[in-house]
Amino acid sequence: MKLSHTFLFVHDQDAALQFYRDVVGLEVRTDVTIEDGYRWLTVGPAEQPDVEIGLSRIGPPVPPTDQEALEALLAKGSFQGIIFRIDDVDAKFEQVRTAGAEVLQEPIDQYYGVRDCAFRDPSGNMVRFSTPRTQA
Repeated sequence: MKLSHTFLFVHDQDAALQFYRDVVGLEVRTDVTIEDGYRWLTVGPAEQPDVEIGLSRIGPPVPPTDQEALEALLAKGSFQGIIFRIDDVDAKFEQVRTAGAEVLQEPIDQYYGVRDCAFRDPSGNMVRFSTPRTQA
């Protein structure tokens, strides 16, 4: 079994695309709009061509009452986000911070064996960058 797709809810797919492609450095996998205006937009890391991250607007097939609840949770930044394993957390932190992303956590060595940092994407989702620490 292998992971193929995972999804993040976003308020604005164009803003999300700009962030994940131009700031984070992911590749566009699919960007298709069908007749009813639904846009299937996925990105992914170059090193993992079989993994796609869907950047999805909240809408059908989610029922309207649930859409409102999900929009409110997204606006508050209440959803879990995504973690990318990278080689240099400090360099990525500076690159993403310089691009204007909201910083949640500067690079820090965590007790559970990684060095990581965290940001919010334009929709409020948490995005973390992490690297395993070498044991001394």
